[in-house]
Amino acid sequence: MSSEAPILVTGAAGRTGGVGGEIVEILLSRGLPVRALVRTDDDRARALRATGAEVVVGDLTRVEDVARCSGRLPAHVFGMSVSASYVEATATAAAVARERGDLEVLVNISQLTVSQMSLTAMTDSHQQRQHWLGEQVLNWSGLPVVHVRATVFLQHPFFSPWAAESIARDGTIRLPFGDGRTSPVDTRDVAEVIATVLESPADHVGKVYELTGPRSEDMRAVAAEFSEALGRTITYVDEPFDRCSESSTTGICRSTSAAIC
Repeated sequence: MSSEAPILVTGAAGRTGGVGGEIVEILLSRGLPVRALVRTDDDRARALRATGAEVVVGDLTRVEDVARCSGRLPAHVFGMSVSASYVEATATAAAVARERGDLEVLVNISQLTVSQMSLTAMTDSHQQRQHWLGEQVLNWSGLPVVHVRATVFLQHPFFSPWAAESIARDGTIRLPFGDGRTSPVDTRDVAEVIATVLESPADHVGKVYELTGPRSEDMRAVAAEFSEALGRTITYVDEPFDRCSESSTTGICRSTSAAIC
C-alpha cells in the first residue's frame, strides 16, 4: 500500500468496542496516513485529529457525503455501529467505490455470526441479518473486499463497565445471557489484523478472516476469571430480561437487549 495516499477509516469515533480508533492509531504508528470519517465533529473527532489523522465529517447513508470524504483513496475500512441503516450505508460505500473504480481494497468489519448464516439458516438478531446482507452487497459489487468477522469485543460494556458496576455493588455479574457461550476478542487484536491486511492488500483480497478470543465460555466461566483476578468470589446471576429491565436503574439490560438484537 502506498504511504502517500491516506486510508479511509469509517466509524473511527465509534463508542462500542472502539476498533476504528485502534485501527487509526496503529496505521499512523506504521507511517500510513489516515482519513477518518466521523458523523459529528465532537471531542472524539478532536482526539482523532490530535493523533495526526485527517478528520472529515459526513453521513455514511448520504452518497454525496461519502463521495466527498472518500475521494480517490486506494483503501477503505468500512465499519459502523449498530444502526437500522447499516445495509443502506454499506450499499452507499460500495456504490461510491464502484463509481471511482480504482480501489485496491475494502476491509469490511463484520460479525462472526455471519459464518453460521445462510439462506436457510438465519438468526433472530436484526443487526446480524444486516451484517449478512451487507456482506452480500459487497460481494455482488465486485470490489476487492476482505471480510473481517469478529466475535463480540472484549471492550463491550457487557464485559467491562456493566460487569464492573454489579461486581462492585454485590459481587455478581447480572446479565440475561443464560447458558450462552462466547469468546470475546480484544479490539486491539482485530485492529492489528486489519492493519496488516492494509499493508499488503493483494495478499488478502477475497478472503474472510474469523477472529475470536482464546476460548469460548459461558458467563459463569467469565465470573470465575474475575474471581481469580480479584482474589474474591464473583458469581454470575442469570437475570431474566423482563425483571432486569423493570428493576435496573442504569438501563443495563435495556442496552444489552438493543445490542444483541
